[in-house]
Amino acid sequence: MHLTHLECPRCGTEHPAEKLQNLCDCGSPLLARYDLAAVAASVTPEQFGLRPADLWRYRELLPVADPRFVTTLGEGWTPLLRAPAYGAEIGIPDLIVKDEGLTPTGSFKARGAAVGVSRARELGVAHIAMPTNGNAGSAWATYAARAGMRATIAMPLDAPTICRRECVAAGADLRLVDGLISDAGRWIATLVGGSGGRIFDAGTLREPYRLEGKKTMGYEIVEQLGWQVPDVIIYPTGGGVGLIGIHKALHELRELGWVEDKLPRLVAVQSTGCAPIVRAFAAGEARATPWPDARTVAFGITVPAPLGDELMLAALRESSGTALAVDDAEILADLRDFAAREGLLLCPEGAACLTAARHLRAGGWIRAGERVVVLNTGAGLKYPETVDVSGVPLV
Repeated sequence: MHLTHLECPRCGTEHPAEKLQNLCDCGSPLLARYDLAAVAASVTPEQFGLRPADLWRYRELLPVADPRFVTTLGEGWTPLLRAPAYGAEIGIPDLIVKDEGLTPTGSFKARGAAVGVSRARELGVAHIAMPTNGNAGSAWATYAARAGMRATIAMPLDAPTICRRECVAAGADLRLVDGLISDAGRWIATLVGGSGGRIFDAGTLREPYRLEGKKTMGYEIVEQLGWQVPDVIIYPTGGGVGLIGIHKALHELRELGWVEDKLPRLVAVQSTGCAPIVRAFAAGEARATPWPDARTVAFGITVPAPLGDELMLAALRESSGTALAVDDAEILADLRDFAAREGLLLCPEGAACLTAARHLRAGGWIRAGERVVVLNTGAGLKYPETVDVSGVPLV
């Protein structure tokens, strides 16, 4: 392992990596830093292809020192699927979907849970707790069970039912909150604060290692494209860990000398029913303000006050990217249209990326001939209500 320390991106304070950490004293999330010169000296890009097809192939750039603590269900190395029919329809012939629905627990959240739980286990954690919109909770509950750890998960009543069932099946202490993820977060904060240090807060960006699992999406996209970067990466954005992680991965790859200086433009996609990052980006602000009465069919991006707002906005601006809010009706229409043309049922968050791609191409922000990667962050089968079958005739 080449992890050297944790760094605060806001105030620059360095923290020891061998000690359990949540936020910096200034309130910012912490980022894991590596000795990249030592990584470059120990491994070459060609060697990854000789390793197992999971995210642990990038072990030199991950934070777990002792392989005995690695907790895995085979997560990572999801396919890049070309979408020529739908791409031609919207004017993006080189449209590619990275399908995270094939990850264990059915969403990209398994990446963060695998690395976060593994590192927590290595640092002696016995009990984690977190708020969730659904998929992260089911992933962390599952990996905690795999690691022999306890898990307390709080989620809104409106979260997908399957996620509730997954948590219960994994033996987690599940609590339902009549409200949003922010309300679930307040309940978890009270629980952790009263535990005398026995329960570790593993909420979004409140510990530094979930991000390290999510960043492997960036490594995989580049490796799967033959160590080339696409022109645009479009990401559905709630808590934003995946967006921040992909941005971090791309910069690490550039510093390693494994990709050219030109990096993809990043796009954050939100719903018009909950768009704090889009609003802050458009206003040129460094921080987002909470979104009132947040509601969208893309439940995973219903995050009215994301902790990682500064990091997301910085990633968008540094990459010459943009942020776009799309309407729920369009999300559902594009989900159906894409499935009919390409045979892949996306989650609503993934479908939101298609809607964004369509608008950005129509407006000229995505230029003719550009290679565009969209992230389908979960299996469409976890959201059966997105496809209306009430009009199907009985014979």
